[in-house]
Amino acid sequence: MQEILAYLGDHRWIAETFAIVLATGVIRLIAKQVFDRIARQIEKTNNLYDDALVEAIRKPLGAGIWVLGVSFAAESVGDGEQAEIFAHTDTLRDVAVVWLLIWFALRFIRFVEEQVVAKGYRSRSVDQTTARAVGKLLRAATLITGLLLVLQAFGFSISGVLAFGGIGGIAIGFAARDLLANFFGALMIFLDRPFSVGDWIRSPDREIEGTVEEIGWRLTRIRTFDKRPLYIPNSIFTSLAVENPSRMQNRRIHETVGIRYDDIRAMPDVVADIKTMLEMHDAIDTRQTLMVNFVEFGPSSVDFFVYCFTKTTVWTEFHEIKQDVLLQIARVIERHGCEIAFPTQTLHLQPEPEPEPEPEG
Repeated sequence: MQEILAYLGDHRWIAETFAIVLATGVIRLIAKQVFDRIARQIEKTNNLYDDALVEAIRKPLGAGIWVLGVSFAAESVGDGEQAEIFAHTDTLRDVAVVWLLIWFALRFIRFVEEQVVAKGYRSRSVDQTTARAVGKLLRAATLITGLLLVLQAFGFSISGVLAFGGIGGIAIGFAARDLLANFFGALMIFLDRPFSVGDWIRSPDREIEGTVEEIGWRLTRIRTFDKRPLYIPNSIFTSLAVENPSRMQNRRIHETVGIRYDDIRAMPDVVADIKTMLEMHDAIDTRQTLMVNFVEFGPSSVDFFVYCFTKTTVWTEFHEIKQDVLLQIARVIERHGCEIAFPTQTLHLQPEPEPEPEPEG
């Protein structure tokens, strides 16, 4: 025992290191209990940023306690053991703290980005495309700031790094003009928001049509209706006309129907009944333009047109409604004893003249 006590007296750093590690474990346990109690209280409120703070700080806080404890223990070991690596304890601790702060910031940004588009925290959710764009910018700024702080901790001059980055940025700008054009194209999409993720878009200028799956900083991925992925550089959208059918308020039914010339006497009644049917139809939006009119004497029919709008904009529902409308139009025509015309031709045959009798000779 005397030898052990004498050894510990000569190597006090062993006991100090053990005490520091033990104290770190106890502090970590107490901090977890206190933090869990605070988290339960915060979860009772429906506040996005409180929940984001709790979720973001949970893991970095635990890791930070161990980082500080281990760094102090390493200093204690360094006092007893003259090793070169222990001279960098302060620097490594500063770097670890910086990266823990970056980790916390990235987790906070990620949580807010994912939840701000949902309706659980607010009555009106934020546009998903905008949330992703802002989240990407904030994460990039956080990582760049963290990298500069780490370089400063290792003794590099930030002003020199920034000056070098400025000169390098000019050279990269000339060498990567297309990449910059795509970047600013993405920025314009995020600011103007002509479309968002999930929208169905098409372009009359190019053969582009499908559902937007992702808007990146260089490419926008569109899934065509035959399930092929279509990758479009963002710079294309700065000079491209884009139609966004997903944002239309109604879908239009515009059909021309012809009945026989023999049934023209019933045209006024047919048109009136069809218009009444449309006004009574639950799926037709009567606040929009609704017209049923006789318009043309066709080559083989007398034609009227139907012009109205459905309440729904869902493509599949629209075709179900249109089918029902057309079948009801056919029933109205049949109820009036009329028939829908189809292309016909009337051939008039002239009788051959009778041959003149030959003179008797």
